Amino acid sequence: MIYRHKFRVHSALTQVAEFHSRSTSMPAITPPPMVVSLHNVPDILSEGDEMDFTLKLGPIPIHWLARIEDVSLSGFTDRQIKGPFKEWIHRHSFIVVNDKTTEVKDEITLCLSSNPLWWLIGIGMRAGLPLLFAFRAWKTKRLLQ
Repeated sequence: MIYRHKFRVHSALTQVAEFHSRSTSMPAITPPPMVVSLHNVPDILSEGDEMDFTLKLGPIPIHWLARIEDVSLSGFTDRQIKGPFKEWIHRHSFIVVNDKTTEVKDEITLCLSSNPLWWLIGIGMRAGLPLLFAFRAWKTKRLLQ
């Protein structure tokens, strides 16, 4: 399955890329009732770094480990190493619209786990992606504009 989302933010490319390179941006743009707890994560994400975190969906804690890849000013990829999906590859792309506007594009390629519990959680998470990314767009704009 592939999920795509895009939005524009009235901020320069460098500001958008810098914001997304900070590990603290993930909890900052995660909507309630989800809660993200970071574990042993560098402040600034670089090529090959790993993000170790727990995502709480209400009472359900989901441990996740993702590797950061293909890092450049125009974006990066986070690839699930351990988590609820058989595969999760999330490409974050930042595209210059003009010197004060950047388009943020997210493309997630995911494959559900064959484990019945993770499959159910994965289906729920997949169904929630449009709301999650609508919130992330709104919150990113509020923080950067």
